Amino acid sequence: MDNTRGVTAPNSRIRVTAKVKTFVLDTNVLLHDPQSIYNFQDNNLVIPVEVLEELDSIKTEQSTERGRNARRVHRILQDLLPDSRSMHEGVELPNGGTLSVIINPYLMEPGKHSPAMERLRAVLPDLSKQDNRIIASALFVQERFPPPTVLVTKDVNVQLKARAVGLESEDYLTDKVPEDVDEASYREIPLSIYELQRFCSEGEFEIDAKSARQLYQNEYVLLRSDEGKTMPARYYGDSVVQRLKIPEFVKAPGGIPIRARNLEQQFLMDALLDDSIHMLTCFGKAGTGKTLLSTACALHQTLDENSRYDGVSISRPVIALGKDIGFLPGTLDEKMKPWLQPYYDALEVLIPSKPPKEPQFASKKVSKKKRWKRDNMMASMSPPQALNGNHANHGTLGMTKPYERLLKSGLVEIEALCFIRGRSIARRFFILDEAQQLTPHEVKTVITRISEGSKIILIGDPAQIDNPYVDSRSNGLVYCHNRMKGQSIAAHVTLKKGERSELAELAADLL
Repeated sequence: MDNTRGVTAPNSRIRVTAKVKTFVLDTNVLLHDPQSIYNFQDNNLVIPVEVLEELDSIKTEQSTERGRNARRVHRILQDLLPDSRSMHEGVELPNGGTLSVIINPYLMEPGKHSPAMERLRAVLPDLSKQDNRIIASALFVQERFPPPTVLVTKDVNVQLKARAVGLESEDYLTDKVPEDVDEASYREIPLSIYELQRFCSEGEFEIDAKSARQLYQNEYVLLRSDEGKTMPARYYGDSVVQRLKIPEFVKAPGGIPIRARNLEQQFLMDALLDDSIHMLTCFGKAGTGKTLLSTACALHQTLDENSRYDGVSISRPVIALGKDIGFLPGTLDEKMKPWLQPYYDALEVLIPSKPPKEPQFASKKVSKKKRWKRDNMMASMSPPQALNGNHANHGTLGMTKPYERLLKSGLVEIEALCFIRGRSIARRFFILDEAQQLTPHEVKTVITRISEGSKIILIGDPAQIDNPYVDSRSNGLVYCHNRMKGQSIAAHVTLKKGERSELAELAADLL
């Protein structure tokens, strides 16, 4: 027997050495990342048969990411475990580890006992629950094989129950970004007053090598002199920082001008308006201007006659806050409207309806009799009609809002993420809101739909997550930022200062 490979247990390929661990996978790990099977290096990997049962019940979910991932796991396991012998004895993986499927004999024969199972039954007596059965299988592996056994699960409650019965348990950390110890939204680079003056006059400056090593390409910084003078800039690589290239304001035709109201919004506007940046991630709490500024810059560029974009596409994941109210009736646009109402609000702000004329001037040539007849007709309308006709402003009955013409013409489109697979989105300014609700795989699916000439911005707040399958370090938004950081066509901005209202800022910080 090859001593370098360690002792092999009878009828099993599980390796027994001092340096090897045995990881038992929960169902949610495989659903989160079907490729996780290949991410445990040269350690032993064990899948309880109860996991296969759970995957079987989920694979029929045709329109969900969970269903697709369950089917992917089945295909991977079918390739790796082609027959009964490989299923029971296990197989070696390309990375040097082993893969086995375990059936716990203590669950098959209730009369059998072991110290570990007696401890489990004392703490978790209900073995009809799949979570408890998976923990029982992990305890059986721990009892049978000497290497340290670790249950890997994304369910915090299962982690706690496993530790309660003496079993090590941890989260799946492969696709989690490192904890961010730097809370600042941008870095500051010290310069002398003369260097800062030179930067202001020339528009760029070469910083020292020590400062440059701390920066990644397209990172936004603030240049500061000892006298307290500051100037925002962007790092372009090769130790060079350049001045931001932003106009005084942006606006859509017929709309109102939108200006950056703080330093971080200047960073965001620069990235939104730069055609060399094809992908932008933006973190920001409620009220920091993510939605309004991204929509304003998108319309500013799209509606320009020399624009490279044919239109704006807007989408967000359909994940409710609180209890779901059920299916929504109507067309796709009507179904998506409640989810994208923040963008309708933003469009209403950017391109407001023209105020009607004052009633005394609008009806100057209308006789008293006609005015009395019109007012009585408005009063007799049903409440929905009166609301649609804007009873407070008599002259706006049936008026189409300016931004609705953008929707009807196709310049602004509403995209449903569930139908985006297989698409090729060309020459569009694509805004993906609430991207923190998506898994890394879902974000990858969306970004790989972006064709030449398009731009995508992913915005969201990593602190506000309603999706039970991701957290602040494993969601698609932060994962995408972490993996794309430093690429020449990608940029990132963090917004921290709220601009919606004093009340909204206090609520975001204190509640």
